[in-house]
Formats: sequence, C-alpha cells, structure tokens
Amino acid sequence: MLSALEVFTTVVVGVMVGVEFSVAFFVNPILDGLPGDSGLRGRTHGARLLGAVMPFWYIGSLVLVAVWAVAGWHHHGAGLVVIAAALLLLSVAMSVLLLVPINNRVKTWTADGLPADWKQQMNRWDRFHYVRVAVIIAAFALLVGALG
Repeated sequence: MLSALEVFTTVVVGVMVGVEFSVAFFVNPILDGLPGDSGLRGRTHGARLLGAVMPFWYIGSLVLVAVWAVAGWHHHGAGLVVIAAALLLLSVAMSVLLLVPINNRVKTWTADGLPADWKQQMNRWDRFHYVRVAVIIAAFALLVGALG
C-alpha cells in the first residue's frame, strides 16, 4: 500500500511541477509575445483558471506528501520526503503571501482598466513564480529520490 501512495504522490507532484514549469517557461513567454492585448487577455484568463485549480493541487500535494512521510517514517527515504514536504509548505506560503495577491489583481484586469504599473506587476509575479518553480522541482526530485 505504501508503494502505491509513493507512486501516486510522485505523479501528482510531478504533473503539478510540469504545469508550473510550462507556465513559467512556455505559456507566459508565448502570451507576452502576442500582439495587442491578446497576451494580457491570456494571462487574465489563466489567472482565473489556474487560480481556481492550483490551490487544491498544491494543498493536495502537500497532504499526500505528509501522509507519505508519516506512513513511511521508518522506511528508506523518509528524510527526503520530510524535506520535500517542507519545500511544498514553503511553496504554499510563497503562493499565499507573494503570488496570490498579484494573481487576484490580474484576474480582474481588462484592456480598458489597467493599472499604470501592470507590466511591473506581471514581471514581479514571473520572478516569484520562477523561484516557486525551483522550489517545487527540488521537492519533486527529493520524492523521486525517496522512491528507491
């Protein structure tokens, strides 16, 4: 049973990492290269869509990793799983404190009602997101290492 939990958790976290990596390094750069307000429209739509889904995914991933840490406490790789859980907790804290406030503003923007500093806000979100992606990649790598 523990093996199934380990694999399921690793897959859930890995897919989340893939989505966030894709947003950081492919989706947002593509949107930023679109003409006119098309990229902004894409970002606001993404803020609404992913803003509704990702909190559950992040919290769900953290819960799964915590369950793995408890259930596998005396098994190989338990320390790696605990560190991965701490990193996922850090990613949730980063999300709530740094990214969600910006995301909540972005999802209300329209081309007619942009704040003067909208590009700076988007750049700030991107920088925080790059750090968060690095954190969750590290957590994922630790989980993969703990599978052995």
